[in-house]
Amino acid sequence: ARAKAYEAAGVDAIFLVGVKERADLEAVTAEIGVPIILGGGPQPLDLDYFAGLGIRIALQTHKPFMAAVRATYDTLKALREGTSADDIDYVASPELMAQLIRDEDYAGWMRDFLGGK
Repeated sequence: ARAKAYEAAGVDAIFLVGVKERADLEAVTAEIGVPIILGGGPQPLDLDYFAGLGIRIALQTHKPFMAAVRATYDTLKALREGTSADDIDYVASPELMAQLIRDEDYAGWMRDFLGGK
């Protein structure tokens, strides 16, 4: 009823949080027509199933962020305890870093805007 009221008020999307069962998700999505942002949801995530219900964004809990925090903590702890930075081997490869920081785009911007090579 709340999601229907928000839709009637003119919202652009509904953000659902705490839905654990497919049946509950299906009941809500059957009643509204605006796109849905799902915070968490029934596990495992089935993106094709979600798309069929009108879900346009499916957040995958806070686990990716929590994993990044743990990796940062473990690295800083190791360094503080005397581990050499050269001995830390659980890092992203140069190829992955280049992809993630969009190295080719950056080089192009340097050429275009700063006249670099």
